[in-house]
Amino acid sequence: MPSQVSTHVSRLYIPKMARAAVVALMLAACGSAVPDGPSMAAANIKVETVAEGLEQPWGLAFLPDGRMLVTEKAGRLRIVTKDGKLSEPVAGVPAVDDKRQGGLLGIAIDPKFAENGRIYFSYSEPRGEEGNGTTVARAKLVEGGGAPRLDGMKVIFRQQPSFKTNHHFGSRLVFAPDGSLFVTLGDRYRGKEMAQTLDNHLGKLVRINPDGSVPQDNPFVGKEGAKPEIWSYGHRNIQGAAINPATGKIWTVEHGAKGGDEINIPTPGKNYGWPVITHGVDYSGEKIGEGTHKEGMEQPVHFWNPSIATSGMAFYTGDLFPQWKGDVFVGGLASQSLAHVDLEDDKVKGWEPLLTDLGERIRDVVQGPDGALYLLTDNVEGRIVRVVPATAQK
Repeated sequence: MPSQVSTHVSRLYIPKMARAAVVALMLAACGSAVPDGPSMAAANIKVETVAEGLEQPWGLAFLPDGRMLVTEKAGRLRIVTKDGKLSEPVAGVPAVDDKRQGGLLGIAIDPKFAENGRIYFSYSEPRGEEGNGTTVARAKLVEGGGAPRLDGMKVIFRQQPSFKTNHHFGSRLVFAPDGSLFVTLGDRYRGKEMAQTLDNHLGKLVRINPDGSVPQDNPFVGKEGAKPEIWSYGHRNIQGAAINPATGKIWTVEHGAKGGDEINIPTPGKNYGWPVITHGVDYSGEKIGEGTHKEGMEQPVHFWNPSIATSGMAFYTGDLFPQWKGDVFVGGLASQSLAHVDLEDDKVKGWEPLLTDLGERIRDVVQGPDGALYLLTDNVEGRIVRVVPATAQK
C-alpha cells in the first residue's frame, strides 16, 4: 500500500527550522514506507542559490550550452546564465491570462535545437468572451543584435473548449523518445465531468507532433466523437511529467483535491478515473464520485493522502547522487518540500520528504547537465536553487 502520510506542515504553526523534525516524527509514528539507503540529510547535501529576482517562476529547461530558460507566470521568459545572471525579458512572448493559476507556464527545448533553435511553451491564452484555455506555441529563440527575441511564433495546440475560470491549466511539456510532444492538461476545475468524455481536451494527456499534427498511432485516431490528440483521460490537473529513461514511457503527477495526488504511468487509451474515482475528498470534506476503485479505470502507481500539491517531476540519472539513480523527484507546493520517490522497476518502494527546512513551495524539478537537481521556488521573489553533495564543486 502506498504511503498516505501528509508532509504538509504549515509555516503558520511550526517554525521553519522545526519542520524537518516534525515531518520525520510523523513518518516514524505512522510507519510510512521510506526508501532504502541514505536520506538526503544523511547524504550530506547542500542547497545553493543559482539565481534570484524571478517572479513566480514556473518552468525551467536547459539549453545545450548549459544556460537555462525560465518562464515567469506573469508572462516573461528569461535566459539565465550558469552564474545566475538574468537576461532582459525575451521579446515576442504572446499575451497571457496570468490570473490565479494561469500565466506563462511550461517550457521545452526542441530535441533538434542545435539545428532549428526552436523552443516550445504553454500558457493560459486569453480568448475573449470565451474565457481562456491552455495553448502551446513554438518559436525560434534568436540572440544577437540586441535583446533576445522569439521569431516565427506558431500556435500548435489549443485546448478545447475554453472556460471562464483561472484554474487547472496543466501545462507541462515533455518530448518523447520518438520526437512527439506530450502536453499535460487540467480539467479547468469547472469542467471536471468532461474529463470522462473524449470530445474535448479537459482532464487529458495529449500527444502531438512538433508541428501540431496528430501522430497516427494515437489511441483515438479515427474514432468518431473523440479528439485525436488524446493519449489518456480521466485526469484532474497534471502539473508534472517526465520520461522514464529506463523504459521511454511517460510518467505524470497530478493534483488531487483534498488528498489523492497521484503518480501515473499513462497508457494510451486508458481511463484514470477522475472524477469518478479518487483517493481524495472534496475541499468541503465530502466524498467525490463513487469511491477509490472501479472496473475499467486505472489505479495510480502511488498516491499521497493528504495532498502534498505535486508540481514538477524529474528522473535522476546523474553521478552526483549514485544511490538515487533511477529514482524520481517531485516538487511539493503545499508541503514545501521535495519528494524523493524510491523506485524499483515501475513500482514505488517508498518515499521521503526532503528540504523541509527550505520553507518554500517547489514548482519545478529538473536535472542539470552537471548531475545536480535544479529547483524553482514558487514565490514573488522566486529563485533557482541547486541541490548538490556538500563536497561538490560548481
